[in-house]
Amino acid sequence: MPSSRALRLLTIISFGILTPTAGVYAQAATDAPVQWAGSVVGVSSEKRGEQYGEQYKASQALGFPSKLPQLGESPTAWAPQQAENPAEDWIQVGFPKPALARQVIVAENVNPGAIVRVVVTDETGTDHTVYTNPKPQPRPDPLLLVALPGNGLTVARVKVSINSGAIRGVNQIDAIGLSASANPPTIGIRLAKDTPKDIVKENLGKGVNSAGQEVAPVISPDGRTLYFTRNYNKANIGSPDRQDVWYSTLSSGSNGTPAGWSDAVNIGPPINNASDNAISGISADGKTAYLLNIYQPNGSTTYGISKSIRTKAGWSFPAGLTIKNNYNLPERETDNSVETELAVAPDERTLILSVRRRDTRGDRDLYATHLLPDKTWSEPVHMGNTINTADTESAPFLASDNKTLYFTSRGHPGYGNGDIYVSRRLDESWTNWSEPENLGPGINTPEWDGYFTIPAAGDFAYLSSRSNSMGEDDIFRLKLFPTIKPNPVAIVSGQVLDAQTKKPVAAQVVSDMFGERKEITKVDYDPETGEYRLILPTQNRYTLKAIKEGYFAPTDILDLSKDKRFRDIKRNLYLLKIEPGQVITMREILFEQGHFDLMVGADAELDRVVDMLNKYSTMEILVEGHSDNQGEWEPNMKLSADRVQTVKDYLIAKGVPDTRIQTKAWGPSRPVASNETEEKRKLNRRVEFTILKM
Repeated sequence: MPSSRALRLLTIISFGILTPTAGVYAQAATDAPVQWAGSVVGVSSEKRGEQYGEQYKASQALGFPSKLPQLGESPTAWAPQQAENPAEDWIQVGFPKPALARQVIVAENVNPGAIVRVVVTDETGTDHTVYTNPKPQPRPDPLLLVALPGNGLTVARVKVSINSGAIRGVNQIDAIGLSASANPPTIGIRLAKDTPKDIVKENLGKGVNSAGQEVAPVISPDGRTLYFTRNYNKANIGSPDRQDVWYSTLSSGSNGTPAGWSDAVNIGPPINNASDNAISGISADGKTAYLLNIYQPNGSTTYGISKSIRTKAGWSFPAGLTIKNNYNLPERETDNSVETELAVAPDERTLILSVRRRDTRGDRDLYATHLLPDKTWSEPVHMGNTINTADTESAPFLASDNKTLYFTSRGHPGYGNGDIYVSRRLDESWTNWSEPENLGPGINTPEWDGYFTIPAAGDFAYLSSRSNSMGEDDIFRLKLFPTIKPNPVAIVSGQVLDAQTKKPVAAQVVSDMFGERKEITKVDYDPETGEYRLILPTQNRYTLKAIKEGYFAPTDILDLSKDKRFRDIKRNLYLLKIEPGQVITMREILFEQGHFDLMVGADAELDRVVDMLNKYSTMEILVEGHSDNQGEWEPNMKLSADRVQTVKDYLIAKGVPDTRIQTKAWGPSRPVASNETEEKRKLNRRVEFTILKM
């Protein structure tokens, strides 16, 4: 494997992990849960890790084991400052609350057997020596189980002493726990529910993979274009050992079914140049590529992130993003090189970075930076200790639901030298995540696995792996099993058209949560570069509208509340030119059926009319109310009259003069569709605004 170079993607490094005997640590429930230590009371010494972070510190012995059931040295376990120390080292930990325990559990993840003494302190502060071993010997079992006398003790603290001079090599403690059961505990890997035993990983073949290295796949949301980074290829710009961005497209067979991936093509300048180049994300419409590095006019690159826009003329010269207080520390103080990866949220308002900063717990952690109103990005914020460990977190990917995160970690219990995990965002913050779940041995190998990427349909995943590759790392595809799938989404695409001429109009397309002034996403529509495209989670209702100076956009309702699967929706949006005689129709936006009180969220729609009237200070309008033909004539007439009066009262309350608003109630007398079905009756239940004069 080549040495790491500044600004390159992650280079895989082997730790020489010792794998425990198969079957010893099968995942299973115990008859009594283990309470793991929650605080450090004291420690004799700590091995020095990196300049910043918590590597090897006493805090790494807290909580559930981070290394086991694998064996081997790890920065996620406590290690004393000096290996093979002739004097004793010790660590003392406390528990969230004193607990009655029948045994103490000490997990040694490397060279087990160095423990010489275990002392527990009960709730009264009395010490009890419960284990002594004057002649330490190597032990095959990494778990030391210490039975407590009688029916157990109520334990507040545990002190463990080791003699690392008695056993050659490094000695570490991964975790210390208490159990109310006398049975041996089971230390397993936290797997996603119903993880299948057998998963087929399909190598994408010679069209995509080569004898060189293919890593960091990025699949477009529609699943039709695969971008990736290729190394050790003679067709790379600059030199073969520089990384370039390549892409392959999925062709269709004669009956519309996928036929396979085309031979990969170098994406060329300006994205590729003589430096190392890598793509890390693509926008929902496929028109914006997010790239590692800041591109300089002279062809060099510096640390940072850029984006390139695809136009009719090709990809634009990558423009650097401005991220506040953005830095990435090198692994060593004397080293100028850094490593980084990033993920792009589907709404392009959040970036997830894998970087090393002053508050990083380990080698690299995951951080979130958010787009600000001035188009710069906020200072990266640490995404919390549930995800981040004292080892490396890298290769993030955020699914189209904007909540499901996949990433590679060497700091959570796993099967190899970097496994892929899934975690879900639990609220609107970017620091509260579910406990990461390992994707299982069918996906993760003893090697490094990563760069999970999933199209919006959520059916397949693409990833990089060296296992069963054609040379270096290759790109594989696998079918996702249900419990690791992201939440379903819909791809909504179409054109923005002038309602009268039906000609395309360049505009912004905005989606809001129905009934709320909460903008979900906003994209630009350019007729010259294709359709607009946005991604929306299902099981919600949305409003869609286009925004263009000089036009009014009727709001379109998109009801996905009953959809539990991926959908691909075509929806053209229409703009009404603001001019005398123009009729603006609103359906199912203002009123519930049979009522004249404004619906929740109707104020947002009426405020758009207020804004138009304020902008055109001499404009006068006619507000007309219509109903369907269900029920008696007179009640329908009164309902439509009450509705237009409600609208007029609202506009007047917002400062629009009464003289600029005329009203007319038509009841069911002017249908625009038959009343034969409910869908057609919906078209007749409407409020219309007609511009009388400007």
